[in-house]
Formats: sequence, C-alpha cells, structure tokens
Amino acid sequence: MSKKRQQLIDTALQLFYQRGINSVGINEILAVSGVAKKTLYNHFTSKEELVLATLKQRNDNFITWLDMSLKETNSDIEVVNKLFNGLFAWFSNSAIELGNFRGCFFINTSAEFSDPTSNISQYCRDHKLQVRQLIAQYLSQSNTELLDTICVLKEGAISMAYVNHDLSMPAKCIKIVEKLL
Repeated sequence: MSKKRQQLIDTALQLFYQRGINSVGINEILAVSGVAKKTLYNHFTSKEELVLATLKQRNDNFITWLDMSLKETNSDIEVVNKLFNGLFAWFSNSAIELGNFRGCFFINTSAEFSDPTSNISQYCRDHKLQVRQLIAQYLSQSNTELLDTICVLKEGAISMAYVNHDLSMPAKCIKIVEKLL
C-alpha cells in the first residue's frame, strides 16, 4: 500500500472516529493529511470507498488487538476475564493500539448509515460477526448461549462506557458470566 493512501486512511479514520463520518468532509481530510485532492481520487473513487477503507483498517486493528488480548487462555473464565479487562483498558484509554475510546466505530458508523443493504452497513455487521467468531475460537466449548451472553454483554459494556461514562461495566460483566459458568 502506498504511503499516501495509508496516510489518507489513517487521517480519515482518526477524524471519522472522533467526530463521525457525516461531520467530516473530504476537504478537511485533505487539509489534515496534507495529501493532494488528485492523489485522494487516484486511491479512492468516492467518500464511501474511503469509509470502507477506514472500516477495514479499524477492523484489522481491533481483531489483532482482541486476538492478542485473548491469547494464552486456558479456560472460558480466563477468556471472559481477558476480554472484559481488555475492554476496560480500551475504555480507560490504556489500549494504545485502539487509541482514545470514543465508543465502537462500527456502532457509530451503523448509526450514520442506516440502510441495511449498503456496503458500509454490511461491513459493520461483518465486523461484529468476526469479533463473535474470534471469541468463539477461544472458548473451550461450543455453547451458543454462553457466546450470545458474552457478545451481548460486550456490546452493552461498550455502549454504557461511551454513553454513560460507566467504566464499571466490564467488572460487572465478568461477575455475570462467572455465575453462568
């Protein structure tokens, strides 16, 4: 990938995550990145294409971070502890790979692009599915109810941390899942 293309993606992702996609225009991305308009359009034919590239970048970053967070677990309770303690680190801006917490980029993006048939909405759904599949890989048992519970609690913890600034949710989620196990 060219350096300029990556610079555009990194800049757009940072701005989109901070302020929302519809609040950030192409001219602002160009001004902040220092990349020429012609270069932008050589790499991306539309803003939607740029948005999809930022979603891919964030997905790759998040999946890599989550995979590293869940490595070396020996039990389902360890998976749950590492998952929710990792989320707490993200919420409290300690997960450097994810940057400062501003909610879930995929939930935020889905709220802006509500057409369920759009490529952007589909990518957001695919991200959630990838996260679910990754968590499932680390669980010792194929238990759909347990996986559903963990995923619903994870999404709720992210929303509560962002909307209510409630950083206590990961610890509460661990306690809930411990009771199920």
